[in-house]
Amino acid sequence: MRTRLMVLLTMPLLAASASAQATGGTGGAGGAGGGAQAAQRQAAANKPRTIDGINTVWLEELTQPEFRDMIKDGYTTVLVMTGGVENNDGNLQMNKHNINIKLLGEMMARKMGKTLVAPLVTLEPGNAGANIQPGRAGPMLSQATYAALLFDMGNYLRSMGFKEIYYMGDSGGNGRGMQSAADSLTKVYADSPDKVSFKHIPEFYNHTSVVQPYIQNDLKIPEGIKIGASTGTSGLHEELGIDATMALADPQSIRFAQRVKAGQAEINGIKFESLKWLQDLGRKVADLRVTTAINAITAYRATLPKP
Repeated sequence: MRTRLMVLLTMPLLAASASAQATGGTGGAGGAGGGAQAAQRQAAANKPRTIDGINTVWLEELTQPEFRDMIKDGYTTVLVMTGGVENNDGNLQMNKHNINIKLLGEMMARKMGKTLVAPLVTLEPGNAGANIQPGRAGPMLSQATYAALLFDMGNYLRSMGFKEIYYMGDSGGNGRGMQSAADSLTKVYADSPDKVSFKHIPEFYNHTSVVQPYIQNDLKIPEGIKIGASTGTSGLHEELGIDATMALADPQSIRFAQRVKAGQAEINGIKFESLKWLQDLGRKVADLRVTTAINAITAYRATLPKP
C-alpha cells in the first residue's frame, strides 16, 4: 500500500518535470513556448519604455526593459558578491558577511560606473556532518554545490549580455568556489567569439591584509588583535573594522544599543566612543576596502586585449 501511494504521489511530479523539459522549463527563455507566443513575448521585450527607471545598481530591482536599456548603454560589468551565515559569537548577527557585501557591493558599483550587482550569494560552503547540533550556525552548502552555483550564476550572467563578471567574497572559505567558477568558465568560453571575462578578485577579502594594518598603523588605534588573526583579546570572532562597517549599515546588527546597556560597547580593548564615532570609522574602512578591490580590477583590466 505504501509503495503504491509513493508511486501515485510521484507520477504528477514526473509528468510536470517531463512537461517542463519539453518546453524548456518555466523559469527560462524556453518557457515562452514557440511560434506566435514566442514572437509576442519577444516583441514585448523590445518595446520602448513608457515610464522612467529608478536609480539603482541592483540587478534584481530593475525591470527587464530598464535592464535591457542599461546593457545597451554599456552597463556590461557585474559583481557577484558572496557572503554567508556563520557563527560570529555573541555580539554579531550570523549574516555578518551578507551585511558587508550589501554595503560594499553598492559602493563599488557606483564608484566603478556602469556596473551592476547580481543577487547576493548569501550562503557559504561548509559540511553538515552526521551529528545534530541544536543552535548551530548556518545553513551552508557543500563545496561542490557552492562551486556549481557560482558557475551557473556566471554562465547565466554571460547569457544576459555582461562582458565582465567579477566574483568577490567577504568570507575566507568562499575563495575556493569563486576561483573554481571563474577558472572553469574562462576555459569553457576561451574560444568564443563573444569575449567575456570571468575573474575572482581575492583582494576584496582584505580584513587582515589591509584593514587591520590601517586601523593599527595608520589610525593609531591600538586594537588588541594580532595583524592576520581573526580573534583578538576579547576572545571572539569579531574585530573593530567589521563592527564599524556593520554599524554603518545597521547598528542593530552588532547589537549596539544592547551592548551599551550592558556596558559591553567595546571589542579587543577598544571602547566605542559613540555610534557616530564607530560609523565614521566604518566609512573609512568601507572606502578603503572598496578602493583596494577596484584597484585590483583596474590592474586586471589593463591585461585584457584592447577592443
